[in-house]
Amino acid sequence: MPLLPGAQPFRHDGGEIGVLVCHGFTGTPQSVRPWAEHLARQGLTVSLPLLPGHGTRWQELAVTSRDDWYAEVDRELRGLAERCRQVFVCGLSMGGALALRLAARHGARVSGLALVNPAHRMHDRAAPALPVLRHLIPSVKGIVSDIAKPGTPESGYQRVPLNGADQLRRLLREVDAELPRVTQPLLLMHSAADHVVPPVDSARILSRVSSRDVTELVLERSYHVATLDHDAELVFAETHAFISRLTRGIDENSGTDTRLGKEGVAASGGA
Repeated sequence: MPLLPGAQPFRHDGGEIGVLVCHGFTGTPQSVRPWAEHLARQGLTVSLPLLPGHGTRWQELAVTSRDDWYAEVDRELRGLAERCRQVFVCGLSMGGALALRLAARHGARVSGLALVNPAHRMHDRAAPALPVLRHLIPSVKGIVSDIAKPGTPESGYQRVPLNGADQLRRLLREVDAELPRVTQPLLLMHSAADHVVPPVDSARILSRVSSRDVTELVLERSYHVATLDHDAELVFAETHAFISRLTRGIDENSGTDTRLGKEGVAASGGA
């Protein structure tokens, strides 16, 4: 089946530091490809998969599940861990939720998380009724292209299948229960104005994780898809700086971690 523009997966073989990048619900790798490409240019090994049910037509998303989405990123993470000394996970929106689940379940295999507007819950008042509504209404209007920068479209579905939306609701509920198991360093970047995932989701995530090394950054000029928006370069630079800080000081011969101050906490902005 033909893919939407930019929906192709992206992979780059670089050095011993690996990065898994996860796109969001109804979106495609196009929304985070510049993020992945920037990290690849820094010499990192990067994997950006296309999630099952995405990148073709919305009817395909209606017949995939949260387990399918997670299995894809889990497989990519395991592959990176086999090739790389350290692996970081980046995610946008639902991709952020998947990244948090990977961190909760894989522990030390994940060295850190860089998240942009991660989803925590569905705020629509009809969300609790999705188990019933999905049998009555096939789809509703899509949520792609929440971008402040003019002339910058996001490639994704113009319709949201309610079967898929119910799977997302279930995923977010399950991830919330796993958040206390997240202990890795966390860089959380969220937009001041987001019409898809409100800042309260980031606040809830920060209050639930057990990470001691936390950096919060508010993106003042972007909407939901900040990786394609006015703050994109800031997101890219901060992500690379975050990864560099956590990998600096590792002895190249023994792999011994010689970093100091690993429990430091930095914060800027707020929800």
